[in-house]
Amino acid sequence: MKIHDLITTTEALDELVARLAQSDFVCIDTEFMRENTYWPELCLVQIGNEEEAAAIDPMADGIDLTSLLDLMCENEDILKIFHAGGQDVEIIYNLTGKTPHPIFDTQIAMMAISQSEQIGYANLCESWLGITVDKGARFTDWGRRPLTDRQIEYAIGDVTHLAKIFPMMLKKLIKTGRGAWLNAEMEKLADPANYRHDPHNAWRRIRSAGRNPQVLGRLKALAAWREGEAQHKDIPRGRIMRDETLSDVASHPPKKQADLAKVRGLSNAWRENDIGKRLMDVLAGAEPLPKDEMPTKSKRGAPLGKEGALVADLLKLLLKIRSREIDVASRLLTKSDELEALAAGIRDLPILHGWRYEVFGKDALELVEGKTGFAVKDGKLVMSNADDMRADIIAETEAPEDDAEAATDPVAAGEAATEEAPSEEAAPE
Repeated sequence: MKIHDLITTTEALDELVARLAQSDFVCIDTEFMRENTYWPELCLVQIGNEEEAAAIDPMADGIDLTSLLDLMCENEDILKIFHAGGQDVEIIYNLTGKTPHPIFDTQIAMMAISQSEQIGYANLCESWLGITVDKGARFTDWGRRPLTDRQIEYAIGDVTHLAKIFPMMLKKLIKTGRGAWLNAEMEKLADPANYRHDPHNAWRRIRSAGRNPQVLGRLKALAAWREGEAQHKDIPRGRIMRDETLSDVASHPPKKQADLAKVRGLSNAWRENDIGKRLMDVLAGAEPLPKDEMPTKSKRGAPLGKEGALVADLLKLLLKIRSREIDVASRLLTKSDELEALAAGIRDLPILHGWRYEVFGKDALELVEGKTGFAVKDGKLVMSNADDMRADIIAETEAPEDDAEAATDPVAAGEAATEEAPSEEAAPE
């Protein structure tokens, strides 16, 4: 594989993209910094196929990334390969308002062909290629220039190894016939809705006790305000106000700005500065949360009930058994909250539709309805039809009981002895 020097000009980038555009797939990775900013700062892009790879410096003076971004988001003929690519896709969306498509994530794919839940890149390379990835540059400052040769070599390895692994992984997926399982998961990863920063929905990520419409209305207004402040200043939202502080203010709103100094997590300056004034204005204008926006009631914990919790535990046991039997990550099949919903009587669930129903949901539903149960065969815990289990139990218990009765029943014993002994008429004189 040809490894190019660090690309720092538009001309070199356009030439690379023109060649890569003839490929069936390209592997992509990014390096970024987001510790001190609201928007992640793109510091490096790595891209390659089976023949060549390069790192691109998006911070280079005058470089235009248009051809690269068009390759990712406009060219539907090329499959874009990522590993754990959620944050990479987010950065591309922030730059273009679009996501790469079609897309393939090797971390997600591993869940369909093994029991690996969230395999890291280093473990992926060791598993498929038998190589050890140098992690020395993992926590480097990618925003600092110039980049060292070691940094660039480390970064390019994230796509060169992936270009070798993907064809091998694809063959195994085809062999197992599970490629179709991943279609919905990949489309979900590429859905632009996952990456939109809508301030009006920011409150849904914050924990808040209770379902009081007034409190939730204040929470929604405060969360949207905080997003706007953080975006405008380009700093992490937690630098404006931490989640727990925001939730506390929503639950116990101060009556006047001076009271902000008493709020845990806010400095004394809030009692008289401009941002404190803006916060009080937001509280004053907050409306109760409309009924159609109220969060659904949680199906976890007490509402499930003790018996329901036991059923949920059995479903989780079934999930472990099935994941082991077909060698697939349990997370790809379902999650704990969905099993608890099934135990609580909910039936409109993903595991009761499509391939998940055939692979796991059907048995899960039959377990809840008492049509199947657990059995031990050859030292392993397996699922068995309830009627078959009853028949096995009866067959195992009835035969010994008949023999025991014959041995202890005098009448039966006598009859057996009479049948077996020769008759007096037949005896010799």
